[in-house]
Amino acid sequence: MSSKRVLLKLSGEALLGNPATAGRQESGIDFSVLGSLSDQLLEVQKAGYQVAVVVGAGNIWRFRDNNGSGIDRVSSDYMGMLATIMNSMALMSAIQNQGGQARVCSALSFPVVVDLYTKRLAHQYLNEGKIVICAAGTGNPFFTTDSAAALRALELECDLLLKGTNTDGVYDSDPKKNGKAKKYDTISFDEVLEKNLKVMDGAAIALCRDGNMPIQVFQFGEAGAILSAIQGKIGTKVYS
Repeated sequence: MSSKRVLLKLSGEALLGNPATAGRQESGIDFSVLGSLSDQLLEVQKAGYQVAVVVGAGNIWRFRDNNGSGIDRVSSDYMGMLATIMNSMALMSAIQNQGGQARVCSALSFPVVVDLYTKRLAHQYLNEGKIVICAAGTGNPFFTTDSAAALRALELECDLLLKGTNTDGVYDSDPKKNGKAKKYDTISFDEVLEKNLKVMDGAAIALCRDGNMPIQVFQFGEAGAILSAIQGKIGTKVYS
C-alpha cells in the first residue's frame, strides 16, 4: 500500500493495558503501553509515513460509563473531551522522551498547554515531520471520538484511517462469544452499516463511506502492529 499519511484511532481503554492480563488497570494510563505506542508511531514515521492520532478517554471518563452519576450528558461529554486532552498530552510527552516530535491540537481552546486545532496548523505540523495528536473530539457533545477520527482523517487528507481494537479484525459476530464467527478480510461500508457490525459508530462509518476513506481495523498491542496494519498485512479493510 502506498499510503503516506495515516490517522490512528485508539480508545482510551487501550491505555489501560492488556485485558487478557491480570495487570490491566482499572483507570488511568499504563505507561508501558504508552511507551510501546510511542515506539510504534515512531517506527511508522521512519517508514516514511506522516502520522496523526486520535485517542479516546474511556480510561478516565466517558458518559456511557457514568450515566448514573447525575451529571447531565452535555457536561459529561465535555469532561470526556478534557480527559482526551490529558491522554494526548501524556502521549506527546512519551513521544518526545523517545526523541520524536509531537504536537497536541485540541478542538477545545486550552492555550496554556495545547494548540487550538485548525486544519492549516495540523497540516503544517505533519509536513514538518511532527506527529499530530488531535484532542477533544470534535469539540461538540453527542459526538464520539470515532466520529472525530473520521472527520480529522478526511480534513487532513489522509490515505487511511487505522482503527486499533482488542480483536484482530471485523467479524460477523462476537468471536469471544461465538467460536464459529467469520472474520472478514475485506468488507464494504454498506455491509458494516446493514449488518450493524461494531467497527466504529454509524456516523463515523457514514463519513468515511461518503468521503471514500478506507479503514483498516486491527488488533493493537503487539510490537509492529500499526505498521503491519498500514501495509495490509493484518486486520480487515473496510472500504467502498
